This record gives sequence, structure tokens and C-alpha cells, in this order.
Amino acid sequence: MSDKKILAVVGMAGSGKSTAVDLLVQKYQMPYIYFGDITLQEMKNRGLEPGQDNEKKTRVALREQHGMGAYAKLSLPKINEHLETNNYVLLDGLYSWSEYTFLRQNTNVPLILLAVIAKRGVRYERLQNRPTRPLSAEESEKRDFAEIEQIEKGGPIALCDYYITNDGTLENFQTQLEQLTQELGIVVG
Repeated sequence: MSDKKILAVVGMAGSGKSTAVDLLVQKYQMPYIYFGDITLQEMKNRGLEPGQDNEKKTRVALREQHGMGAYAKLSLPKINEHLETNNYVLLDGLYSWSEYTFLRQNTNVPLILLAVIAKRGVRYERLQNRPTRPLSAEESEKRDFAEIEQIEKGGPIALCDYYITNDGTLENFQTQLEQLTQELGIVVG
């Protein structure tokens, strides 16, 4: 059996998914795919200005065209390309249940889900204080509801293989990631 695996980091906005991905990429040089790059490229193709409204419109249009599994479908060639030369590929931005089930049905390697979770108040404070695209607590809650109700975000989080709680210090978060990588047999470089 192959040692190759797909590791998808999932979680609600502000939980620390991007921090987890950054730490894994920096320490383990894992190739990764950010599903959001598809949105940004499509916006560029359409001549749309950067911004939250245009990003949302583009995501909706892509899902209308390709179904709720759009980002997994559009990323599959790149996932397979990475797996040709690497044991792991890291996914950042797998949101929907349809994306998860598409990958399960269309890849022949294990798909491991890592959920990064944090208390709602902690997440909302992070979102309010982030340097790019800050959100108020009201906007954060509206986003949570929309992601759960409209893009099936809860399913992959609920079915995770591993959970890391990110309510404490960065050092504690790094320790939890280190323990996970040891359990999964991920080695540096």
C-alpha cells in the first residue's frame, strides 16, 4: 500500500487554518494547494477587482458551473501532480461536503481531515483584528451561518480524523501540530 496521503485542513473562519498550513509548509516543505487561488485566478480572468463581494460572486459562479465540489474538481489535476513526486499534499480551503466526497471518490490515496477549532469568541476577535479583510462580530456570525447553510462546511469538520484546538498560545498550537505530524509519520523535508 502506498504511503501517499492528502491532508486537508478544515475549520471555521478565524480558527487558525492558515496558521496550521503555514507551519506545516515551513517546517515540512509540504506541497500545498490553496483552493482560494482558483477564485483569485477566475477573478483575474473575468477582469474583476479584488474584494470580498467579487470573491463571493466568483465562488458562487464557479459552484453554479461545476457543482458544490467545484474546488476539488478544479484542483484534482494539481493534487495528482503533487502526489506523483511527494508522499503528502496539503489542502487549504476544502470547505464543502461535496468537495470531500468528490476527493474520496476520485483519488486512490487516503484523505485525512484535520480540523482546527477555536471558541467562537476567539475566532471572531481574530477576524476583527486581522490585517486583511477584517470582519465585525456580526459579519463573522453571518459568515459562519452562510458557510454552514450554503456551502456544507460543517460536514468535513464533523468527520475529521484529527482535531487541534487553537484557543491558547502559538507554542501550544505548534506542539499539537508536531504531535500530529509524528503520529502521521510526516518528516522534515
